[in-house]
Order: sequence, then structure tokens, then C-alpha cells
Amino acid sequence: MTTVIIEQRRRLRPSGGPDRVYRVVLRLAGAGVLLLMTLVGAFLFDKAADALGIAGWSFLTTEKWEPDSGNFGIAAVLTGTVLIAGVAIGIAVPLAIGMALYVSEYAPRGLRPALIGLVDLMAAVPSVVYGLWGFAFLQGHVIGLARWLATYLSWIPFFKVTGSDPRDPLATETVYTSSTFIAGMVVAMMIAPVICSIMREAFSQAPIGEREGAFALGATRWGMIRSVVLPFGRGGMIGGTMLGLGRALGETIAVYLIISPVFSIQPHILQNGANSVSALIALRYGEAGPVALSALMAAGVALFLMTLVVNFGAGIIVARSRSGAESEA
Repeated sequence: MTTVIIEQRRRLRPSGGPDRVYRVVLRLAGAGVLLLMTLVGAFLFDKAADALGIAGWSFLTTEKWEPDSGNFGIAAVLTGTVLIAGVAIGIAVPLAIGMALYVSEYAPRGLRPALIGLVDLMAAVPSVVYGLWGFAFLQGHVIGLARWLATYLSWIPFFKVTGSDPRDPLATETVYTSSTFIAGMVVAMMIAPVICSIMREAFSQAPIGEREGAFALGATRWGMIRSVVLPFGRGGMIGGTMLGLGRALGETIAVYLIISPVFSIQPHILQNGANSVSALIALRYGEAGPVALSALMAAGVALFLMTLVVNFGAGIIVARSRSGAESEA
């Protein structure tokens, strides 16, 4: 009898051919992505070699951008890139978490498809549209908020504004325009739908058994979310945040339309004047000579490596978080 069962299992077992083909295709796709990234990195390093040879390590510490005179570096634009991305993440992540929880846990069933489609549509809007909206509409309406932050939170260095008294009603408002804060808000509106979509998918896959178990033990809806949904979706939350951070670091046209470029480290996010690596490349590429073009490629190398570090860090954090492995219920 045992022999018959074993023979039946052997006959029912798949031949393995389709599975083998599938594994080979996946490995080739993964190898193709790695090869493409390697080629992009090699191209950038090759084009940036002349500028890096001229600037040396001072390329990372110099604030000025004068390639023709040999005095150039990315200290200012790299700092601006990090600050803009930090402001964007600080605004987008809480907004995305709230949106994702409402869509997956609180919204009526009949309304969910419309909300999901609306969020996905926001993610598909071109960045130039967000940039124009931020320049023509948001900038004029956020000056009051920027002035309020500068008035009551100026004891925090990032919210300090030099050269103007925020309590003076006659002080010029142009000091609050074209700032890191406004650029970060626009980028936040761009990345929030992407982060929300990833978090929503993670939240919606929380086990129904653990949800019902939490309710059976007397938990409220928020208690169930806190003890089951959020722990299960931790990996999705981290992955979505890191994906949004990667996009925020590389955003170009929206930032380019809003900021007033400066080539000095500007830590005051509410004050006029900001810059980023991607905006620098967009601004100077058309007029760049051989040395300047190589310097821009070197700036691209720095942005490329920064994005790789963020993505690899996200992968490590997500792997360690073991999303869905356990909950607190």
C-alpha cells in the first residue's frame, strides 16, 4: 500500500521543466538589472574622472561651483538635497500612514475603489505639474505658515530666518519664498501617494484571524490596528518610506521650478535660497563645457551612490523587520 501511494505521488509531481524555466528567467532578469546598474555607474565614473582628478577630496567639502576656475564641489547642493528630502519625508510619511489606514481600515467598502484610484492617479501626475502648482499656488499660501514657524520656533536652528524679523508686520515676505521648506512640501505631495500605496497593500494583508482574535479579546478598532495591522505592516512602512526617500533625493523639475539656487550651505529651511544635486544638473547642463560637464557627471555619481545606499539600507531594514512574522495581538 505504501508503495502505491509513493508511486501516485511521483506521477502527480510536476515535471519541473516550467519551474526551471521560470527560475532561469528570474535569474536572468535580476542579472540584467545588476548589469544595467553597473553599466550606468561605470559610465558616470568614466565621465566624472577628469573632474574628480582636478578637485580631489575637496569635491565633497567645497561649496562653490566654478568648474572653469577649478574651484567646485557639492557640499552645498548635497546638503540642500538631504534637507529637501528630509522635509518631504517628514511631511509625507505621517500623511501616507493616515491615508493608508483610512483606505484599508475605515473607509466604506463602496468608497475604497474610488479612493485607491484617486491615490494612484495622484502618483501618476507629472512632476512638472506639481512644480507649477507649488510655484503658482502653494508658495503664496504657505508664507503665513513659514512666518509663524519662524516666529515661535526660531530657537530651533533649522527654523531660524536671518536678515528679517518675523514679528515685524512690515518685513518683506520674499525672504520666505523659494525655500527648502516649500520645495520639500511639493516633493512630499509627489511621494505621499507612492508611499501610501505600498503601506495600504501591506496593511490590507494583515491576517484576518488575528484581526478577529483581537476583536474577540475586546480590542477597539484602533487597538486592533495598533496590535495587529501596524506590526504586520512594519516592513511595508519602512520599504515605502525608503522608496519615497529615494525619489525625493532625485526629484529634479519640481525642485528646479521652486528654489532660488544658492551655492552655500543653507541650513535654514524657511529662508529663501536652496539647491539640490538634480536641480544643479538641470540648471547647468545646457551651458556646460568639457570640465563643467565632467563636474556635473561627478555630482551625478554622488547622487547615484546616495540612492544606492538608501535602497540597500532599506532592503536590510525590511529584511530584519520580518514584516508579518508576528504581531502583538
